[in-house]
Amino acid sequence: MRNRDIVTWNALICGYSKNGYDFDALRLFVQLFREGVTPCETTLVSVVPSCGRQDLVCQGRSIHGFSIKTGLDLDSEVMNVLTSMYAKCSNLEAAELLFEYMLEKSVVSWNTMIGAYGHNGFFDKAMLVFKQMQERRVEVNSVTILSLMSANADPESTHCYVIKTGFINDASVITSLVCVYAKNGDTESAELLYKLFPEENLVSLTAIISSYSEKGNMGLVMERFAQMQQLDMKPDAVAIVSILHGITNPDHIDIGVAFHGYGVKTGLCTDCLVANGLITMYSKFTDIDAVFSLFSEMNKKSLISWNSVISGCVQAGRASDAVELFCQMQIYGLRPDAITIVSLLSGCSQLGSMQFGKKLHCFILRNNLGMEDFVCTALIDMYIKCGSIEQAEKVFKSFKEPCLAAWNSMITGYSLNGFEQEALTCYSEMRKQGLKPDKITFLGVLAACSHGGLVDEGRRYFQIMIQEFKMTPTLQHFACMVDLLGRAGLFEEAVLFIKKVVTETDFAVWCALLSACCIHQQVKLGECIARKLYFLDCRNGGLYVSMSNLYAAKGMWDDVARLREMMRDSGGDGCLGVSLIEVTSIGRNKS
Repeated sequence: MRNRDIVTWNALICGYSKNGYDFDALRLFVQLFREGVTPCETTLVSVVPSCGRQDLVCQGRSIHGFSIKTGLDLDSEVMNVLTSMYAKCSNLEAAELLFEYMLEKSVVSWNTMIGAYGHNGFFDKAMLVFKQMQERRVEVNSVTILSLMSANADPESTHCYVIKTGFINDASVITSLVCVYAKNGDTESAELLYKLFPEENLVSLTAIISSYSEKGNMGLVMERFAQMQQLDMKPDAVAIVSILHGITNPDHIDIGVAFHGYGVKTGLCTDCLVANGLITMYSKFTDIDAVFSLFSEMNKKSLISWNSVISGCVQAGRASDAVELFCQMQIYGLRPDAITIVSLLSGCSQLGSMQFGKKLHCFILRNNLGMEDFVCTALIDMYIKCGSIEQAEKVFKSFKEPCLAAWNSMITGYSLNGFEQEALTCYSEMRKQGLKPDKITFLGVLAACSHGGLVDEGRRYFQIMIQEFKMTPTLQHFACMVDLLGRAGLFEEAVLFIKKVVTETDFAVWCALLSACCIHQQVKLGECIARKLYFLDCRNGGLYVSMSNLYAAKGMWDDVARLREMMRDSGGDGCLGVSLIEVTSIGRNKS
């Protein structure tokens, strides 16, 4: 074009911006100035949305400054897109100032502010803005409803409001309602609403499939997927990934493999999202060969892909491979994030490599990753499992407001390292800070009481858990109580406790009592428990080892030999084990 007017520039800038070509939109905006064309309100409305990301927020501020200088900021549409831009960049203070500065707030302005609060997790404020909007009698539209749902509004209340305001026939509103019901686990309501559609909808059906998948109901997942095929819908990457994430049961691995094949056939496996979903699925079942195969076939390996493989290696007990991948990732120029570091810290715990863990700690400090609660907790956990309770304490004390998981890690760490009183003191401090304990907290506390022989305290904390916090104890809590009573030699009370509270036969609970029999050399009771455990799991090597130790402690060597023979016949000798020691300063381990 020889003559490009402002309408032409606006059209092209808008096209780039709406299709996600943010840098190209900004490049054209700069070029417009160089060619002597004066931007108008529409130009700014077209280009500002491209700045709604953290790496382009400076450019957005510059455009905002230009709009103030030229007076274009007085236009309501310009103010709306600027408000939305700041909200997407998590600068709510700037968004609020712009909203308050508006003389005439249209429905778009109100929707923008509701969406801004919802996008940043301030759901109560989003609802407050909606109430103010109603008080000023601003007429809502379908975008208002969608903004409310993104702000975590109650689906049933929103549904009633939709019917009341006459948006029940709006396809986008109904689709969003189906998705919200499905996301909240109310799949029945989602299904009922879906059947009211005048035409079938891929997004809604995908949300329903995702909900069933999350519940592990793969039978209904397959039914809805078959329905999708019958309606000649083509599932996208989101649909496939939602199914893959629900495959957590080993019995369902064949379904996962089938969808892997479907992904190969349809070409969806080339999508990074699907490839990462497959890597995550195979990692759950420790099929690292499949993980490496998928990873090597990926054309573009994003940070998420590297994180998925590193995490998969750690889950499969191959922490050394995870460290090697971490080194390769840095060679390729990718910078690790908090997720990478947390996975590697877990790997350090497996390897017993505190030296490498300290290097990761330094990386966290240099990059301010310690602000994340889960990073703090992983760091504490790593030091505890590597045997350095002092370092764990230093990390814990360096944070102003540790989360519940961090407190739980310290309580458990003190317990494991033989500091029972410190564990109970830590619990008391946590309660003073106003944090409510969970079931993991009480596992650590009961373990501390058990290791320290604090029977009365253990009984008291068990009652506190049930009566004060209304928690239903798990079999692990019962096992801790049995271990506590057994270690103290209170076998009669321990047996009565098991008969009274354990409603299902559990190996761990009876094993805890058998271990106590070994400590106190109670052969008859030990034999009675061993018979019970044998019928529960005859191949468990720990059963044979415990009874062998009990017989050896009493000098019953013929029985020891008999048990060793039984152990060999069952397919194991009970002697397999691995120890890890750190032998060099660079964190290399030998087993």
